[in-house]
Amino acid sequence: MLRHEFQPGRLVAGLSLTGTGALYAGAASGLWDVPWFTAVPLVVGGLFLAGATGLVARGIRRGRRGAGRTDAAGDTAGDATGADAPG
Repeated sequence: MLRHEFQPGRLVAGLSLTGTGALYAGAASGLWDVPWFTAVPLVVGGLFLAGATGLVARGIRRGRRGAGRTDAAGDTAGDATGADAPG
């Protein structure tokens, strides 16, 4: 099985939408009464939390990737003193 990178924003979005669907499935089966407009704040709030979670995860991932990387000569990655330097 191929592994993929963990994306917590998608997890939060999926849980939010699944929870909203479960809420309305319970309402459809007669377990409880849910107004129709309840879905709007649940979905919008869940997507907002998913976006914020994704941005935080991206910032953490970028911070880890850039910290402590060196090449074979001991220069830090992204240093403009090597052969890549313009000019």
